[in-house]
Amino acid sequence: MVTKALASYPFCRLSEVIAVILEDHRVLKYWDCITSEEPSQIYISLIHHSIRHKFSNSEPVSLKSKPWLHHFHFYSDTLLPWRQHQSNNGLRRQKRDWVIPPINVPENSRGPFPQQLVRIRSDKDKEIHIRYSITGVGADQPPMEVFNIDPVSGRMYVTRPMDREERASYHLRAHAVDMNGNKVENPIDLYIYVIDMNDNRPEFINQVYNGSVDEGSKPGTYVMTVTANDADDGTTANGMVRYRIVTQTPQSPSQNMFTINSETGDIVTVAAGLDREKVQQYIVIVQATDMEGNLNYGLSNTATAIITVTDVNDNPPEFTTSTYSGEVPENRVEVVVANLTVLDRDQPHSPNWNAIYRIISGDPSGHFTVRTDPVTNEGMVTVVKAVDYEMNRAFMLTVMVSNQAPLASGIQMSFQSTAGVTISVTDVNEAPYFPTNHKLIRLEEGVPPGTVLTTFSAVDPDRFMQQAVRWDNPANWLNINATNGQITTAAVLDRESDYIKNNVYEATFLAADNGIPPASGTGTLQIYLIDINDNAPELLPREAQICEKPHLNVINITAADADIDPNVGPFVFELPAVPSAVRKNWTITRLNGDYAQLSLRIMYLEAGVYDVPIIVTDSGNPPLFNTSVIKVKVCPCDENGDCTTIGAVAAAGLGTGAIIAILICIIILLTMVLLFVVWMKRREKERHTKQLLIDPEDDVRDNILKYDEEGGGEEDQDYDLSQLQQPETMDHVLNKTPGVRRVDERPIGAEPQYPIRPVIPHPGDIGDFINEGLRAADNDPTAPPYDSLLVFDYEGSGSTAGSDYDYLNDWGPRFKKLADMYGGGEED
Repeated sequence: MVTKALASYPFCRLSEVIAVILEDHRVLKYWDCITSEEPSQIYISLIHHSIRHKFSNSEPVSLKSKPWLHHFHFYSDTLLPWRQHQSNNGLRRQKRDWVIPPINVPENSRGPFPQQLVRIRSDKDKEIHIRYSITGVGADQPPMEVFNIDPVSGRMYVTRPMDREERASYHLRAHAVDMNGNKVENPIDLYIYVIDMNDNRPEFINQVYNGSVDEGSKPGTYVMTVTANDADDGTTANGMVRYRIVTQTPQSPSQNMFTINSETGDIVTVAAGLDREKVQQYIVIVQATDMEGNLNYGLSNTATAIITVTDVNDNPPEFTTSTYSGEVPENRVEVVVANLTVLDRDQPHSPNWNAIYRIISGDPSGHFTVRTDPVTNEGMVTVVKAVDYEMNRAFMLTVMVSNQAPLASGIQMSFQSTAGVTISVTDVNEAPYFPTNHKLIRLEEGVPPGTVLTTFSAVDPDRFMQQAVRWDNPANWLNINATNGQITTAAVLDRESDYIKNNVYEATFLAADNGIPPASGTGTLQIYLIDINDNAPELLPREAQICEKPHLNVINITAADADIDPNVGPFVFELPAVPSAVRKNWTITRLNGDYAQLSLRIMYLEAGVYDVPIIVTDSGNPPLFNTSVIKVKVCPCDENGDCTTIGAVAAAGLGTGAIIAILICIIILLTMVLLFVVWMKRREKERHTKQLLIDPEDDVRDNILKYDEEGGGEEDQDYDLSQLQQPETMDHVLNKTPGVRRVDERPIGAEPQYPIRPVIPHPGDIGDFINEGLRAADNDPTAPPYDSLLVFDYEGSGSTAGSDYDYLNDWGPRFKKLADMYGGGEED
């Protein structure tokens, strides 16, 4: 394959261009070489290979048919990269290296491998034994052993199929050494290029592309770009990708709504008629083919382009009807009185669909507004300012609707963008009100009752509505005329009263009408009371103590006045002239307008408690004064001027003997209390023990006795039957103070009507007699509030019935015990 040219013909260097273009069985040769005295290696193998490949199916290649081929002799496949020449004078040798042209290896070769690429040799191999080797990526560097060389013959091989997409070129260096490893020739560069084959399909960057275009766009509007990459060489047809649209779904309004630039992949509109309200989305299948789009030889791939038709405001909102109506009660706000419905075919919940309502007439005072329902897009006519039935009974509104986004160019507003709204106002019973609420007046305190203060009347917004006025008057100081609202005083207004807060008396008035339902309103009248000097000052403190010797300490005094400035201080403190002992023993020294000092005038005053009268006068007009008494305790003091404990007791007027007597009395009293407590506990214990010894059946506290006994024991005679007898005399009762009376005392008040025992009782009547007596006792208002013995044998003063119970003996042995207790025996 590789040949060597005749030395007599000028050759071209590798850096220069030698090209053979074979086209239509014509061979055109271009030489663009610079003649050199030294020939260089010409890459003739490619020319030879191309010629043979081109004319393999046509006429044979011969020197006669191609005269320019006479310049080449095809006799060898060996490269002699190292040439040596001798100079003309023969004195020295000059070494020149050949430049080896690139070696082209087609990718995906089927072999067999190893496959020889070229043979290199040095012209010194006839003189000495030379060993050849190669170095570089693909030889002794990863990937390893893609290429190797026979060290003796210099034949270089490729060991496996090449992949241009993995590596497109290799740079190796060939070495020639002798058997001792000495360099014989300089290293030669070998460039190996992998020739591309169309073995890769175009691959889209995305399998699905999303784009959008506004509805109504003109033809030629850019939509999106799809991109596919081919791993093959892009400078050859193997990697040149071309695009085309395969299908479009839906095919409305045209089957060719879009086109694609075959080289760039830009998709643009090609037809008019995009309407989102008809077609919202297109699905376009795009195909990419290499070999410059040749469907017969190129490889293809497809991707999906989803084109969304975006909405523009090309449909104005339209009212569904031309008139609407509503009703609203007066004095109500934030009430929806009517819902305005519109139709808009643009994309819902977008600025092109969102409606904006505006009242253009019929509401000059701004009582209403129209808000948009974000869900339904309806207009809600809402009351924002209360309406008055007495002023306006109906409103006629004109409402206009538009979109949040402006209409697209060329779209005209429809005549149905306005509608009329009729709103009726219903009457409501309105509460009366006080026009000057929180009314404030000023006057001096102490005005007499019946004084006319002011007029405080209410107004009812409803016409022909009667009203009544009530009021809350905490101190009952005011009266109001329910007809004309005139307010007069009912008592003297006192600024120092507890009902006054910050000099203001506040009364609340309620006005109510007779509507259905009734309505009411309140008003507040505030009376600011101007102070007058109607309170005399009071001395402070009321009690103090001082040493019995002067100049040890003094008493600071001041005054309190219920009035306010200027009817308070400065105060004047002075001692009265009578009794004369006051000024003789005491003196007052003024400190300032509010304070003074009380001190002893004499050298010594006996310990004790003294009442010192002091006259205090305020600064009012006219001034008021008050004589107050301060109790001064005079006591002996220590050297620091403090009252001693014994001195304090002495000052109270008690001697040492009195103090001892008091202490003894306290001890005796405590002893008596302790003994009384011990005695009470012992008595309680004895009573409890006695109760345990008494048979419960014989306890006199039982109201019901058992009469089934044959006879009684001695314990039956232990009762003092005299306690059951009513005393004849009443003197001790009449002379007794009111309080709890004994059970054997005769009632002082009206006597209850107890049942009269029959003269000859029947045995069966005893139960009725006892029950009647029990009922009379329960209804007796003079009975004590605790359980007591009921005296059944008292029949009033001078009763002839007496206490004859002898007939009980005739009732048998069961009543013998009762007959012994109540019969007329010896103990009567």
